[in-house]
Amino acid sequence: MRLEIKNITKKFKQKTAVKDFSMVIEANECVGLIGPNGAGKSTLIQIIADILYAEEGEILLDGQKIAWMKNKIGYLPQYPNFFSWMTAFETLSFMGTLSGLSKNELQQEIPPLLEKVGLGKEAQMQVGTFSGGMKQRLGIAQALLHKPAFMIMDEPVSALDPIGRREVLNLLKEIKKETTILLSTHILSDAEEICERFVVIKNGHKIEDATKLELLKYHQESAIFVTLREQDCKWLTMIEHLPYVKKIESCGNGFKIHVEDLEEDASRLIQHGLDSKVMFTKFEMGIQDNLEEIFLELVV
Repeated sequence: MRLEIKNITKKFKQKTAVKDFSMVIEANECVGLIGPNGAGKSTLIQIIADILYAEEGEILLDGQKIAWMKNKIGYLPQYPNFFSWMTAFETLSFMGTLSGLSKNELQQEIPPLLEKVGLGKEAQMQVGTFSGGMKQRLGIAQALLHKPAFMIMDEPVSALDPIGRREVLNLLKEIKKETTILLSTHILSDAEEICERFVVIKNGHKIEDATKLELLKYHQESAIFVTLREQDCKWLTMIEHLPYVKKIESCGNGFKIHVEDLEEDASRLIQHGLDSKVMFTKFEMGIQDNLEEIFLELVV
């Protein structure tokens, strides 16, 4: 299903939580909505899920107003809340009834769904005995119960320990094969693992929308990383005054040479080094930040 978010603005008294936010998610995409705490992620997620009302803008799912398409949406809040005295099976039966599923449908659908999320053996256990990871799995099950075409997940793993996070991430990798997903998180490693595209939000504004490869390319430095034999380091003093060399800085066990035109100047430097009988042990064009460094550049 195709999601269109058009110029959404949401205010709380004098504070604007989301400002003129627009984006499109195509069918079968898994998109990460990333940003620091307080950026407006959860507010936007709740507007998309039709829990909060936006003063301006509209949201369409396959061309229809989101309020008319709620039966096509699965929603996992940041902290799923269940009745502790209910079993996992009873919880899904209750949630399914609220979603309009029949008793026969629930009897058929719940057991394989609990197996899918890794809770098959815990079907008759009370939710109050569940760990955080198990509750998140149950939350995913209730979001999937009515077979939505579009899933919204708000910080699904941020409160989990490393084992619980790994379990849920592995489950999300399976779900994304057949479902469009919008995943809100501030944990870059999680988003990087399962999302094809990233939308960065800061102070309620969209400040970036790109795939991982695009982000890395956009933030690629026009620089060359070299490592040299110790006796060849004097070559650096020879090139620092060349018109196309902007600056040279020490970087780890080598040096970063900033240039004007990456491809053209890299060829010049290689030739200059060969003419000077320099032996490069490493010559790497286009130093790239990782996603975490790019994220910090964007939001700090």
